[in-house]
Amino acid sequence: MSVTLISFGATVQSLRFPDKHGSVADLAVGYDTLAGYETTPGFTNVTVGRYANRIANGNLVLDGQKYALSLSEPRNTLHGGSIGWDKRNWTVKTVEQTADKVSVTFTLTSPDGDQGFPGTVVADVKYELDNNNDLSVSYGATTDKPTVVNLTYHSMLNLSGIPAKNLATDAELTIESDAFLPVNEVLIPTGQPLPVAGTPFDFRTPAGVTQRARATHPQLALANGGIDHNYIIRGGKTATPKPAVTFEDRQSGRGLKIATTEPGMQVYTGNFLDGKIVGKAGQRLTKYQSISFEAQGYPDSPNQPAYPSTRLDPGQAYAQTTVFHFYLLP
Repeated sequence: MSVTLISFGATVQSLRFPDKHGSVADLAVGYDTLAGYETTPGFTNVTVGRYANRIANGNLVLDGQKYALSLSEPRNTLHGGSIGWDKRNWTVKTVEQTADKVSVTFTLTSPDGDQGFPGTVVADVKYELDNNNDLSVSYGATTDKPTVVNLTYHSMLNLSGIPAKNLATDAELTIESDAFLPVNEVLIPTGQPLPVAGTPFDFRTPAGVTQRARATHPQLALANGGIDHNYIIRGGKTATPKPAVTFEDRQSGRGLKIATTEPGMQVYTGNFLDGKIVGKAGQRLTKYQSISFEAQGYPDSPNQPAYPSTRLDPGQAYAQTTVFHFYLLP
């Protein structure tokens, strides 16, 4: 297994892992040149910040002070604004290697007022790959003013390999979750969680993703015929990573287990990819060709007091760890 990182967007540019026959392929959707990452939307295996997912109407109120955030899709702030942290060139802080693991840590300073957010935030992300085929992604951040911070590694993967031979969703998924957050027409959570039982969103036991994503359900229709929803992971926010996702592709024999400290897992089946974006080896990115697992706090939590808080105050330290474990199926 090997991982290639680039400082622009603190991005996983490639993630190579063998199949059951020993043939190594890249599993990370992305681009062959830096220009692709600089100019193309899509959040392909980048670091998302200062706030992953959506904030309704770009509306943020802290201690009675209103902040107008950058709108990056109609009506909402998505993934940190129109120039989020995925479009910044991070600085390489450290590179470390031992006999059983190697890591790279990137750092970024986001000034007060960046995309409308208050406070100067200093953030780090550490990617660590070990001999157990674990890719650990650890985030840390501090601020000098009250603000909100919600970071994620926006994975976009296809276990069959890139360029894609098969749909990424032609695989079995298990999620350690009993409920998800239903959304409105602009994909903002409506408030109360909805039990997955009796819906196509039920992955409490292994199920094929393509069939579920193509099912008839009003929530799938709102997300352009697929999943783009935040699952509530059992156990909530934790100090150490807990099991969250198992994803297995029988055709290639590759498997992925994800553990995270975060209370939510956004699952996105690439529903809005329409062939306009050209990825690695000239392949056009289309629906269901990738799947994203984004460990994070809940979307729109600054406007929904019942959700776990994503507020960060001076003197506090934001911390998150998510581990992607790759393996071969027996």
